[in-house]
Amino acid sequence: MRGFEQVPNVNKPKSDFLKVFQSHRITMRRRAGVGAIQRQKIQQDKFKEKGSEIQENQLEQMTLQMEKFRENLEDFAAKHKNEIKKNPQFRKQFQEMCASIGVDPLASGKGFWCEMLGVGDFYYELGVQIVELCVATSHRNGGVLSMDEVLRKLNQRRRQDNQISADDAIRAVKKLRVLGSGMEVVASGSSQFIYSIPGELSMDHTTLLQQAEKAGHLTVASTALSLGWTNERAGRTLDHLLRVGVAWRDDQDRPASYWFPAFFQQCAVAE
Repeated sequence: MRGFEQVPNVNKPKSDFLKVFQSHRITMRRRAGVGAIQRQKIQQDKFKEKGSEIQENQLEQMTLQMEKFRENLEDFAAKHKNEIKKNPQFRKQFQEMCASIGVDPLASGKGFWCEMLGVGDFYYELGVQIVELCVATSHRNGGVLSMDEVLRKLNQRRRQDNQISADDAIRAVKKLRVLGSGMEVVASGSSQFIYSIPGELSMDHTTLLQQAEKAGHLTVASTALSLGWTNERAGRTLDHLLRVGVAWRDDQDRPASYWFPAFFQQCAVAE
């Protein structure tokens, strides 16, 4: 009897086909994923390139505008040279215009602005005059001068057409800050004072001076009560101002009182 003939496995070719097809699909998916990433990267590079181009164009336009503004400012300075030198209010407005483009025309003794305006080291020279005034009066006021007194005394030395303003004095004091601490302008209510006191003034010192401006003299107890401080804090702050010469202490009073000669005139006017 003849044996059974082996029937070919018809499913085998189909199985091989499915394997090849699935492998092809996976490969296509991988290729498609890599292609998407590459396209995204190319797109991002184009965006970066376009962004850089826009930034460069904007910077170029701003540079041209600033250069044009500078040229107009130079023309304006040449036209109003005398008024800038002689009129404090006009000088302040001109300074503010210059500050908007980073130009400080009155601070340097060299270059175009010095030659154009002929003012040299305007604020440094004014700063020296303020320092000299503070030193000359420190024995009387301990180094605290009202802005009104500074302007009055300095303008007495100047011609009528060459007066200075509070803004000029403030800028001059700021220029002196590069030499170290010891001089600053402090606002107290509607008044301004120039302090030429050794070392930095703390907030406690400034607050106490503002309080002294109102009364002219203080005690430890009155200071602690009015400012809500402890007696120790008030006494420490008052003693510091006594050591640097801003305050005088009257030990004959009970309790001892601290007087501030810089504010005598203000208190007399108030009374």
